[in-house]
Amino acid sequence: MQTYPVDLDPEQIVRWAIAERKAAPATLRMLARRAVEVRDIPVRKEYHLGDEERTDLSEVATVATLEITPGHTSDGWRLTVEVEDEAGPRMSGGPDIATDVAIDPDAFYNEFLRRGRGIANVTAEVDSDAAKARLTRLLETIERNRHA
Repeated sequence: MQTYPVDLDPEQIVRWAIAERKAAPATLRMLARRAVEVRDIPVRKEYHLGDEERTDLSEVATVATLEITPGHTSDGWRLTVEVEDEAGPRMSGGPDIATDVAIDPDAFYNEFLRRGRGIANVTAEVDSDAAKARLTRLLETIERNRHA
């Protein structure tokens, strides 16, 4: 599979895909997930934290991912919209956080893109030149906001 970034507004892609799926349900498949990642706080001068403080704190980030694939898997492409929202530090040993849950594509749009939470990126995966051509045509359709 060849992977490459897509230079199109993530909000526009998701809004278009949701509308398209409602108009013609068999054309697209969409799977959204929200995961919470707990990470060690990196060593940086601007944080003014010593070793002891860094062991007591961790950084929390919510990563939401929406995969858009064609209704026919033989088309050979996938669009992935990923939003990373850093919630900031929290105390170690605090309440557990649900790590990975499925969410509705509408919830993905409303909670992350529409509210402007975090940093959003779009990547494409294609398994052939023909799949890349199909995806390129789809992205042009999205850009022009045309629907079935």
